[in-house]
Amino acid sequence: MSDVTAVNNLVTKYTQLQQEIGKVIIGQKEAVNFTLLSVFCGGHSLLIGVPGLAKTLLVNTISDALGLGFNRIQFTPDLMPSDILGSEILDETRNFKFIKGPIFSNIILADEINRTPPKTQAALLEAMQERSVTIAGNHYKLDLPFFVLATQNPIEQEGTYPLPEAQLDRFMFSINLDYPSFEEEVQVVKNTTAELNQKVNALFSASEIIEIQKLIRKIPVADNVVEYAVSLVGKTRPKSENATDLVKKYIDWGAGPRASQNLILAAKANAAVNGKYSPDIEDVQAVAIPILSHRVVKNYKAEAEGVTVKEVITSLF
Repeated sequence: MSDVTAVNNLVTKYTQLQQEIGKVIIGQKEAVNFTLLSVFCGGHSLLIGVPGLAKTLLVNTISDALGLGFNRIQFTPDLMPSDILGSEILDETRNFKFIKGPIFSNIILADEINRTPPKTQAALLEAMQERSVTIAGNHYKLDLPFFVLATQNPIEQEGTYPLPEAQLDRFMFSINLDYPSFEEEVQVVKNTTAELNQKVNALFSASEIIEIQKLIRKIPVADNVVEYAVSLVGKTRPKSENATDLVKKYIDWGAGPRASQNLILAAKANAAVNGKYSPDIEDVQAVAIPILSHRVVKNYKAEAEGVTVKEVITSLF
């Protein structure tokens, strides 16, 4: 099958996928779109929103529609690394036997990831970066495709442990979920208070998703689009000569090279699902805010004056 045909097939399947997910998830189209793009790129996503916005249901529905294995890990202050990765036990023959933890699945929902201490958060780092885990000196490969979709609550910060910058950088997208519109909320209430049991059909298999990931990487990108993405990331760094006055005034730290890589990869995926065979600058801009927002650190002045990272990033377009 040619790459052109593969892209056309992806557009058709992507439309069906959105319809399938829409059976259960009302609204939140942007969040669904960015989560699916991260899956097609082989990246991880951080979903941020207040309680009750269907973050957990969204991840569960997407895993059903993609036909992938799914495990949920509820992060709590007493969670240990072995509760995620697994541990070795002595069996009846007095030999050590490895019992796999919930990390051994395709999609991992790390629910309220900031409620667990850094030691346990760090247990995810190797899995997210290398797609493998090391326990008691033994190396175990994870099943592919593998994604961590983490949720975080922006309120109720007592007893939470903010994710370190190194771990935040491992997430391809930081996706903010907003309240539904009046019409959407009416529909949600109708659906969830009646005897409706919508079944989500699996439209993909694990091997098909791996093929899509390969297809995305094969999509050609013009030099000017790559240069635009790298330039955009460079402008977020306050010490860069290209930094704008707004960045110098309100930003402490800008995004690193991983942001540039993710911008191009996500732009390719965004182009592909919209039927384009190569991304343009508009595709880069379409994915820039969720890719850059968690990699740019604002200073106390921005905090005091109520300036958001989103405003600063948008000004760079």
